[in-house]
Amino acid sequence: MKAVRFHDFGGPEVLRHEDVEPPVPGVGQVRIRVAATSFNGLDVTLRAGDLRDRSPLRLPHTPGLDVAGTVDALGPGVDEISIGDRVVGLLPMTAPGAAAQHVLAPAQVLAGVPRRLPLTDLAALPLVGLTAWQALFDHGGLMAGQRVLINGAGGAVGGYAVQLAVETGAQVLVTARPSSTVRVKAAGSDEGTVHTLAHTRDHTRDHALDHALDHALVDVAHAVVEPVDLVLNLAPIGAEQLAAMVPLIRDGGRLVSTTAWIPTPCDEERGVQGVNLSVRSDADQLADLVARVSTGELLVNVAERVMLADLPALHARAHAGELPPGKVVVLVPPD
Repeated sequence: MKAVRFHDFGGPEVLRHEDVEPPVPGVGQVRIRVAATSFNGLDVTLRAGDLRDRSPLRLPHTPGLDVAGTVDALGPGVDEISIGDRVVGLLPMTAPGAAAQHVLAPAQVLAGVPRRLPLTDLAALPLVGLTAWQALFDHGGLMAGQRVLINGAGGAVGGYAVQLAVETGAQVLVTARPSSTVRVKAAGSDEGTVHTLAHTRDHTRDHALDHALDHALVDVAHAVVEPVDLVLNLAPIGAEQLAAMVPLIRDGGRLVSTTAWIPTPCDEERGVQGVNLSVRSDADQLADLVARVSTGELLVNVAERVMLADLPALHARAHAGELPPGKVVVLVPPD
């Protein structure tokens, strides 16, 4: 089969599109004929070797944490999944990934996909969708009627976080760069519950997202005038900027951040918790997300689609900062 792998840590040039032997499923595993995977920033971190001490990879390694495809072989002990099932999942970070025509996956991380949904686009869902879900609900405890500030809502995680928060019935404030405002507005719908805070304000639109704040240009701490119950930080900001968000949170509220390289601050006296988010596979949560996509409650945003053989070039474009906002899906051709 064809796969993209790297035999050494380094830049995009270490990626090779090559022939490898198809894997054989072990106990509790299934083999998936991959329809698509997607590109994540974490793929770059793993390829560069930045996590080799904390999350060691066995080289050569195949990237691709997200997988969507069809089960074509079962390992011993698998009885809840059948050959021919359409599935989507978030693969273990240190296991071989889905940038290949076939990949192994633990059966327990997979969710089924209805026939009416395109498999390839759902490859854009697992990592970022689960990150948004777990940030808002598992760690943030968000409930209807609460106020949440999503800092850096213009990215792939932010798009899902806005949609999920709106559907929950929360009042949502978001920050995004001007180039992402249109996508953020689309994610927020027209329910009047989301406000983007920006250096350029437009009070003439009766829209769910009627204000916008560019988190790179404007001081968020001074733009938020009423306390929020939850701050979800998705932007690559510094420790000082992150700490400035704590006073924006009500007593007993929470700050959840994806900036793993910075400890998330808290305020023990006021009971404000700080959480560094680390996403995990969860088939039940993923099944819920897929169901929301199926009913139209959750929209999947695919910014671009490329072929498997072009994955090294995609990494090079990411290195040069040339990728579009949103998710890039990597299509895997048949055998």
